Amino acid sequence: MTAAAPVTRSQSGAGPAIAAILAISAAATTFLFWLIYFHPALDVTGRELSFLPALNAVLNALAATALVLGYRFIRHRRIKAHRRSMITAFAFSTLFLISYIGNYALHGESHYPGHSFIRIVYLVILVSHVLLSMVALPLVLVTFFFSLTGRIPTHRRVARWTFPIWLYVSVTGVIVYAMLAAARGYSGSAVTVSPSHGHQVDFSLTEIHPARTLETATPPAEPL
Repeated sequence: MTAAAPVTRSQSGAGPAIAAILAISAAATTFLFWLIYFHPALDVTGRELSFLPALNAVLNALAATALVLGYRFIRHRRIKAHRRSMITAFAFSTLFLISYIGNYALHGESHYPGHSFIRIVYLVILVSHVLLSMVALPLVLVTFFFSLTGRIPTHRRVARWTFPIWLYVSVTGVIVYAMLAAARGYSGSAVTVSPSHGHQVDFSLTEIHPARTLETATPPAEPL
């Protein structure tokens, strides 16, 4: 009976913390929804900090690498190395979120050019990536909470769900960027931006010259 008392006291304080984590996650998701679908882009030309999408992909790749290393470490009972790897993955994912918010605030929503079958595959991956990212945020925070507060058995049970979802979100973030970049390069489209909800402006490679307008790319007049 006395041995079970510490576990009971340890678990009794988890409820308010988990509720706070869920509230923070819901607030973050609501903010991102507003940012993506209602906030007008500050730079519809896409020229300011144009490296941010590539940086996001790099940060996702680094997070995925740290996650895989952390999984290997825990499989070999290397607890300290596992913890360092997971904290590193969390740091990369946090930096990604900051960069992601900056990219959307500046450039707005990007769209896949064309209507091929690859676009359907892209959209399926993108939708699954977005939906699971909303699940991943509270799961990651709860998993860290259980680990840092010494609730290791509960941490292990939750981590069985957190790890594959977090890894999937990180990997598909890289895939979405690669597919979009490849499609733009193939179609000759630099970016498709939604500066505000309900309106879309397309910019092609022929439209980046300052002498041409953003709405249309008219060919130069023939010399007399």
